[in-house]
This record gives sequence, structure tokens and C-alpha cells, in this order.
Amino acid sequence: MSKKTEEQGIVLLAQNPHAIREPRENNLELAIGHEVRTLRKKLGLTVTDLSNATGISSGMLSKIENGNISPSLASLQSLSRALGIPLTALFRGFEERRSASYVKSGEGLDIERRGTRAGHQYSLLGHIDDNSSGVQVEPYLITLTAESDVFPTFQHEGLEFLYMISGEVVYRHANLLYRMRAGDSLLFDADAPHGPEQLVRLPARYLSIICYRRNQVE
Repeated sequence: MSKKTEEQGIVLLAQNPHAIREPRENNLELAIGHEVRTLRKKLGLTVTDLSNATGISSGMLSKIENGNISPSLASLQSLSRALGIPLTALFRGFEERRSASYVKSGEGLDIERRGTRAGHQYSLLGHIDDNSSGVQVEPYLITLTAESDVFPTFQHEGLEFLYMISGEVVYRHANLLYRMRAGDSLLFDADAPHGPEQLVRLPARYLSIICYRRNQVE
């Protein structure tokens, strides 16, 4: 980072969100090989068994299953017949699946979390159970009212990001206090005790986004 950049308060992030990811050269071959190996094992066949059924040598089959070569159309047809599947089934792993969660205004799912006992209303704004990142993200819209209580002892794995929408609260993270007003944000390590210490102006609403590795809670 240059001195000028530091003086301007600009943070350069390692990841470029505008970069187009180039597909792996052997992506199709790997997808076909994965399907062949999975189906062969599901049928209880050895490489030799499949070789005998297709007329493709064992060495060639190993290369196909490992994604090292592009099989010919004739080889794919022989494999589909021997495995008892449509030819197109060998390509189903090629198209990468991507998920999205769309929630219309006011249609978030109200859920029970630990803070609900303190009168905090949690509305889940989206959920993707399985994704390619290995990271779980939980976005909540949290509402505090006159019926709410302070609760500065939340503690869990991962990172949490708060964005204040309306109202005003004093929020504790570890041994520090932050006066949160509309437009303020706070990003912190959620493994330290945290939560609203003082409810200054109600109702208060803020966005809470919690991120953690999925294997941290399995």
C-alpha cells in the first residue's frame, strides 16, 4: 500500500470482486471422470469389469476417471451403455450449481435465538444451506423495543457485522462500548462477549450478519 493510499484511509483488499474467474481447463474432463467413477462404484464394478464391458482399456479408463483426457464420443457412448445411463448423465456434474436466497420486504422468517428471551426480535433475511465457499452466513434484522432487555453476553464462533438502521444503542464488545446510531457499523470477532449494553432510543433496528466456517459448528 502506498503512502498516499494510507493517508487517504483507503484499504486495498486482496480479492478483486470484479475479476472473472477463468474455468479450469480440465473442468469438463474432471466432471465426466467423477461421474464415471461414481457410477462404476455404485454398480460394484471394477475398472477391469468396465473395461471388458466397453472395450476401453483399463489404462484409458483410469485416465478418463482421473480427468486426464477428453474421451471420444464413441467412448462416452460405450460408457453410457455399460453403466445403463443416458449419455447426458455423464455431463451433469459439469454445470456448477450456485444458490441464491431472495426475501421480499417484510417477509423475513422470525426465529428463536438466544437473545429472543431478552425480547429481541430476530428476522432471518436469507439462508443458503450448502455453498461452494465453505462459509455459513446468517443475516438477521434485529428489532429492539420497550419490551426488550439489555443482553451483552452473546458469544459464538465467527465474525459478526452490525449496521444500525434506526434508534440508538450502546453496544458492548469485550471491554469496549460503542454508541451505535443510524448509519454506524461495527465488525468484530464474535468469540468475545458482545451485545446491547444500553438501550438509548427505541425502537432500534439493526442488521446483524454472522459468518463462520460450517465445520465450526458440526
